[in-house]
Amino acid sequence: MLNSKPLGPHLLATTLLIGTALPGFAATAADDYLSFKFSPETPYYFENGKVDFGTYNGFRRYHSECHVCHGPAGLGSSYAPALMKSMQVLTFNQFVDVVIHGRTGLDERVMPSFASNMNVLPYISDIYAYLKARADGVIGTARPDKFPKVTKNAQAATN
Repeated sequence: MLNSKPLGPHLLATTLLIGTALPGFAATAADDYLSFKFSPETPYYFENGKVDFGTYNGFRRYHSECHVCHGPAGLGSSYAPALMKSMQVLTFNQFVDVVIHGRTGLDERVMPSFASNMNVLPYISDIYAYLKARADGVIGTARPDKFPKVTKNAQAATN
């Protein structure tokens, strides 16, 4: 399934050359993960089976807070719904709104607000990136491999 994300310049060039695009790829060069920055349009970086550190951190944060209700890897449970279909249609802003304000479902199940949870709120973009990568089929249910965490010094060296 192709997504409707805008294509970055590296991916656009590759797409024109090979005629196809894979969802979620932010760039094609091996060292581009160093310059990757989260955006709602390109929330994760995936290359050679590895994800950026933010997406990996999203896996960690999701499994420390969210999986208790939503099940491992966002697959749902008897307590809360699976998230894969929702993540295919929710925008980043809608996702943030649900996490911050909570939600009451049609079946009267309630997701509480996580606005004051400091294990969630500062990492909301990481959690979003992880769930989007899962929903896009880029990563599976197991802990994803990751690129090393990018330090400010490493980012400065690439600019």
